[in-house]
Amino acid sequence: MDEKQLIKGCIDGDRKAQKALFDKYSRKMMGVCLRYVKDTEDARDLMQEGFIKLFTNIRRYTGNGSFDGWVRKIFVNCALERLRQHDVLRDAGDLNEMNYMDIPDEAEVSTISSEELMSYMRLLPEGFRVVFNMYAVEGYSHKEIGEMLHISESTSRSQYMRARKMLQKMILKN
Repeated sequence: MDEKQLIKGCIDGDRKAQKALFDKYSRKMMGVCLRYVKDTEDARDLMQEGFIKLFTNIRRYTGNGSFDGWVRKIFVNCALERLRQHDVLRDAGDLNEMNYMDIPDEAEVSTISSEELMSYMRLLPEGFRVVFNMYAVEGYSHKEIGEMLHISESTSRSQYMRARKMLQKMILKN
């Protein structure tokens, strides 16, 4: 079944198409969910919410842009919605308030694998992890992050810089 048939089947409520779509995207979307929440159970709950929204709204997919990108956006928005409900950036400081410290040598940090980096990312405080993931992994700008998380652009920058510094220290320590 090609992608268009899969989408049409899901729109029509075909359980086999829904299962095929789930099988195709569940692993990748679980990875997205794990980057936003620490706990595997929370990530599973988030993934379930994402698929419910996906199947509920699949008829809204217009065919403009990649379906993969559209699916990812649904899951990212689900994660952000959950994080906003828990107000994870409530104590986020502004860039102007940040105490600058030396950043470790990036050459030493760049030798780790992406799997190792993801495991370190899961150790970051939630607000740091979310901003770092949105900027460094998902590719959002600080302006977009600020709008999506209802924080200032400079707060997004400071959270990213703090997360990056913390990751570098963790990596060098180990």
